[in-house]
Amino acid sequence: MNLKGSAHLKAPRSVVWQFLVDAQAVSQCAPGLESLEIREPGKKFRAVAAVGLGAMRARFALDVEWVELIEPTMARMAVHGTAPGSVADVTSQIDLRETKPGETDLEWSADVTLHGTLAGLASRLMGSASHKLSGEFFECVRRHVEAPPPAT
Repeated sequence: MNLKGSAHLKAPRSVVWQFLVDAQAVSQCAPGLESLEIREPGKKFRAVAAVGLGAMRARFALDVEWVELIEPTMARMAVHGTAPGSVADVTSQIDLRETKPGETDLEWSADVTLHGTLAGLASRLMGSASHKLSGEFFECVRRHVEAPPPAT
């Protein structure tokens, strides 16, 4: 399954970049995240997340690795996840373009492959569920990067 989308953020590209490549920061926006373990700072982490597809719910253990980082314009990651009876592989990319000072266009894409029980049972629900979850994720990112700086 191929997913993609875009967002216009009223924040400098450097702020958006720093938030998106920081596993601790961006984990605040990951739907269903239960735990996060940094394996190699700035490169690899492990997460556990519960994902719902209609009436079905699966708990995935995810190994995530940044495979390419070109600061502050492009980041690519690879994810391998397992849940009882299912395996997921994802490659995802974000591209950031500063449109004018203090504003950034974000484009993202993800190629998702799901095998096993969930693929067979939830194939009709995966597209809409994925779009819903990615929408929630990027709206949360927007709230974090567009937030006014703390008063001093």
